[in-house]
Amino acid sequence: MIALILSIASSTLIFIVFKLFDRFKIATLHAIVVNYLVACCCGLLMNNQHLEFTKIPSQPWFFYALALGAFFIGIFNLMAWTTQKSGLSVVSVATKMSVVIPILFGLLYYSEHLGIFKFFGILLALLAVYLTSVKSRVGVPIDRKNILYPGLVFLGSGIIDTSLKYLENRFLSASEMPLFSATLFFAAASVGLFILAILVLRGSFQFQWKNVLGGLFLGIPNYFSVYFLLKALKSNVLESSGIFTVNNVGIVMLSTVAGIVLFHEKLLRKNWIGIGLAIASIALVAIARN
Repeated sequence: MIALILSIASSTLIFIVFKLFDRFKIATLHAIVVNYLVACCCGLLMNNQHLEFTKIPSQPWFFYALALGAFFIGIFNLMAWTTQKSGLSVVSVATKMSVVIPILFGLLYYSEHLGIFKFFGILLALLAVYLTSVKSRVGVPIDRKNILYPGLVFLGSGIIDTSLKYLENRFLSASEMPLFSATLFFAAASVGLFILAILVLRGSFQFQWKNVLGGLFLGIPNYFSVYFLLKALKSNVLESSGIFTVNNVGIVMLSTVAGIVLFHEKLLRKNWIGIGLAIASIALVAIARN
């Protein structure tokens, strides 16, 4: 349970850092690349096994980690594109509602138990995510001609979480998690550096130290959000469908509270209802465990 709580806290810190990016005009792509480099370094520092770089490619999870890391930054760029096309609220809802994909994967692929309490807990969690994420009275406006982009964000975000569960279960021991995470973030950083190199050649890249600093502050919680999620999945505190449900609604709820306390955000009635439903959903999933 401690690993799950720390994963929620780390992911909430990511939300806070991104809010500060907007305030201090941080170039998000530049900071994201630095963030992946920092997260990779965190994984190497957390690794307590004897490290031989030449043997890493022989690990059974190596190529999966490379592919998933590249997918990380690909989905990030897709999210940025979708934000430009459809707005931030659309991206927020698509990303958070994607939790349904790893939940269904756990229930169907691993034949996890679905009792009445977990069933209603998951339903309330999805409703809570939507109500808490939507910050306008009119809901989430989506232009039909751009509906493909949030759909891909939804699918891609769900694939990332599902892949983490699959790889954790299939290939990873507890001692390999830091090195696996480092490899994943290295792959993401490599793709990001390639994109930045293109921007340099085009003359559209401007180096600023504040972007490096922003990436530093983002990279540490980003690493631990993945590391502690993997540890939570490895534990027996809940099945993966329960872990993803509690993790997602916990992030939404804590991020909303952080927005109120730190950034003086004003919530609509539906947002408060969403927070209440989030608490109820966590309680139902916890009851289902017993």
